[in-house]
Amino acid sequence: MITAATPRRSINWKQAVYGGLLIALGDALFAIAVWFEWTTKGLTQVFQSIAVGVLGKASYEGGTATALLGAGLHVAMAIAFVAVCIVLGLRFRLLVEKPVTSGLLYGAGLYVAMNFVVMPLSRVDASPSFKHLDTMAMSVAAHMLFGVACTLFARRARRMGSSPAPKRGKPSDFGGKSDD
Repeated sequence: MITAATPRRSINWKQAVYGGLLIALGDALFAIAVWFEWTTKGLTQVFQSIAVGVLGKASYEGGTATALLGAGLHVAMAIAFVAVCIVLGLRFRLLVEKPVTSGLLYGAGLYVAMNFVVMPLSRVDASPSFKHLDTMAMSVAAHMLFGVACTLFARRARRMGSSPAPKRGKPSDFGGKSDD
């Protein structure tokens, strides 16, 4: 017996970009508020500290160029967070059906992945520390909020994707019951 493949709903990938930009902005503002100054120098240092991951400590000597590199990396990572969430949402529907609960967990997972996997593997010459539990707790909470943003944008990406055209003549197209 030959069966037709079920058409899949497409994804509006622009939502990953929009969500990533929002998360990158929120995270940059959080970092300035907690660890840096509210000055041009502070903003530059935020993004230079991200470029440390690929350039090492030399990123602090690169001025605007390394700050721009860091900003680009920051936005790319934030977009990737949302894109991964979209893909996971295709497999695990609960991620987009319960965006707040699953987003809080996704965000906690992002914190763990970034601080205990990505940073130690990068050129950042530091490992996570439990010396300052207050700032660690704030960072975990911020990541949990970013996780909720990821799941909300993932749900939006699925809903705004173009649906396949309905087949004509099926009872469900006219409000009746269907076997689908």
